[in-house]
Amino acid sequence: MKRLLIPLAAAGLSAALLAHPSSAVPSWVSDNLMPKPADAYSTAKFWLGANGAALRKATQYHWDAKNVSKLVATQSKDGAPDGKPGLTAPTGTPKPSASKNVNLPKTIGKVFFVDSAGRYRWCSATSIQARYRNLVATAGHCVYETGKDVYSKWVFVPGYYQGKAPWGVYVGAYAFTAYDLDTYDDYDGDFAFVAVHNGFSLTGSKEVNKSEFAAWGGDKWIDQEEIKKDEYDAGLEKYGSAGPFWSKDFDVTPEKVGHDYKGEKALTRVEVTEADYEKAAKDTADDKNGEQYEKVGPTPISQETYKKLVADKADGKVLGKLDVTKDKNGNETGWFETHYFLKQWVKAGKTVRYFRDHYFIGMAKDTGRLGDVVGGQGFAWNQPRGQKVTVFGYPGDPHPDGDKPYTGVTPKWCSGKTGTKTYQVNTFRVEEHQVLKCSMTGGADGGPWLMKYDNGKRTGYVNGVTSMFHDQDGNDRIDFISSAYFDGEVADVYNKANYAETKSIVGPNGELLK
Repeated sequence: MKRLLIPLAAAGLSAALLAHPSSAVPSWVSDNLMPKPADAYSTAKFWLGANGAALRKATQYHWDAKNVSKLVATQSKDGAPDGKPGLTAPTGTPKPSASKNVNLPKTIGKVFFVDSAGRYRWCSATSIQARYRNLVATAGHCVYETGKDVYSKWVFVPGYYQGKAPWGVYVGAYAFTAYDLDTYDDYDGDFAFVAVHNGFSLTGSKEVNKSEFAAWGGDKWIDQEEIKKDEYDAGLEKYGSAGPFWSKDFDVTPEKVGHDYKGEKALTRVEVTEADYEKAAKDTADDKNGEQYEKVGPTPISQETYKKLVADKADGKVLGKLDVTKDKNGNETGWFETHYFLKQWVKAGKTVRYFRDHYFIGMAKDTGRLGDVVGGQGFAWNQPRGQKVTVFGYPGDPHPDGDKPYTGVTPKWCSGKTGTKTYQVNTFRVEEHQVLKCSMTGGADGGPWLMKYDNGKRTGYVNGVTSMFHDQDGNDRIDFISSAYFDGEVADVYNKANYAETKSIVGPNGELLK
């Protein structure tokens, strides 16, 4: 892999540093994702909650049509191997043999994350062989946003299908990528290896007493059941503070008061229309009526949800605003909802309400180390170009001409020999990508390029990951994909990630481990 160096004069370095070879420049960087069990637990719950609603809401990492570029062939020596070829065998299998038939490997899946704009995104990825059976290989731009900061709430879901996580969710703990991607957003280093925690799934809930609730380290919540005063009095007399917890509260009336009202008051939140929101003053902190307005969104939603909300809005059941984005050909590419709220202080009334509080804890199950559950593909570096590879991914983007042959729901594949030349794309600082003739579109990025793929074992050697999509003949259709060339520096990054140790998030009883 080439090295990008800042000019010495511009960097203000001393002449003494001229003697240092370029090898002094690091080849890898490491960043924390969610190393703490509590953060990992909440991240997985974010994606798994409401029966996987957030997973279904996510859209593929989107490549704009203007970024679908042409490849330029080059004979640059940068594309040559920088050492001897190497192979690391797949997890638990002998060296695989070539096969013409294609079955889907168990190791592939989707990575999900939230970008800086709050959008739920996904890419493709695979489990790869590792010392601690905990490593995921994907594209660098599916972990690092603009090559700088890591995405939030990053998880890997092997075998993902329509909101389901059949083998659990694996939360990213530590990310490793090329120094050039992290520092210069250089796509010759567009790959990443992520060490993930043990997977887990949510298995339901259990009602407990207050002391058990307080001691629980995992997910927990309180459900309130409104009761009559005599039930409240009888329960409090019988149980005291043990068992169900008894509480009371004042009801509120719609009498509006200012935020500076000295008596008992409560803040209500009522949804209003966009027109009401636009007519109201935006800054009402000093309004003696206490009115404040809040806008939530636009929030990405699925096309299915959008269509349902449009129908509900026509029936007057939805007050929020619904939007859709389109490409240059008029094809829908994203769906969003926005809601508006009036927040108003109201005076507390004299009516007393009584409740029985039920304490619940959320149960989770450890599904084990990633490599033990789905296996791990092998790893290859410094291999000759012109290798036969089988590439897997979840394409979902339309072609530049607007045609959308893929849904992103199920994995697809391409197979063939990689190009024998190196290729460059100046807009992404690419000088040494390897290429494959393939029509998969965005969403497939991060998917593995498996050399020597064995159909029977469903294993091979990761010798690249899909980085970019290209239209070589200019007909507004993707016809080539490209990957960083996996050389000795990629192997160095892999070796660093290979020693990242992670552990289980939840214990045998479903509790959150410290």
